[in-house]
Amino acid sequence: MIFYDCATAPSPRRARMFIAEKGLRIETRQVDLRNDGHRQPDFLQLNPYGTVPVLITETGQSLTENIAIAAYLEALHPTPALMGDTADEKAAILMWNAICESHGGMAIAEALRNGSPALKGRALPGAVDFEQIPALAERGLKRLGLFFTTLETRLQDSDWLAGDSFSMADITGFVFCDFARIVKMPVPADNQATQAWMSKVQSRPSASLRDHDPAP
Repeated sequence: MIFYDCATAPSPRRARMFIAEKGLRIETRQVDLRNDGHRQPDFLQLNPYGTVPVLITETGQSLTENIAIAAYLEALHPTPALMGDTADEKAAILMWNAICESHGGMAIAEALRNGSPALKGRALPGAVDFEQIPALAERGLKRLGLFFTTLETRLQDSDWLAGDSFSMADITGFVFCDFARIVKMPVPADNQATQAWMSKVQSRPSASLRDHDPAP
């Protein structure tokens, strides 16, 4: 297998943490997003959408979405289970993973990509250019605030996002909460349950991995 990563981007960090939590060592290649490495012809052959992460499987299939990468690795290496064992666990993990993606990750992306002068003309990730819509930046920050409230409410009643155990949902939620600093809107200090959860995840070896560090 080959894993295409970018040390500074949140989406490949999710896959990198998942790989590390599985205790796997996978050949890793860095994609330089700052210098348009994701728009080069050789990379676009792997992923025409021009996004990372990408995992090339043992059979040569190109997986270009976090959920697909996680499902593939979970099927090959079911222990430790990061996507649940029972039907209820699997459903809860997928639900909270989707909540973190749509209400957290997308909100940050709206705020960053539509509000940063450095991303002018690149309001969406990937190989196709889209113009910024400033109103979406304002909306993104409002959505992010609501997402933080959703997390705090949930974590006041649960040790982990999807139940009693650390899961893929916690990886997704943590990565986006940590990345929210890029839009100058971190998790509020008063959100004590979320802050405690963030500290728990941050203490895991997978959370500190950068670049192509090997799995612990």
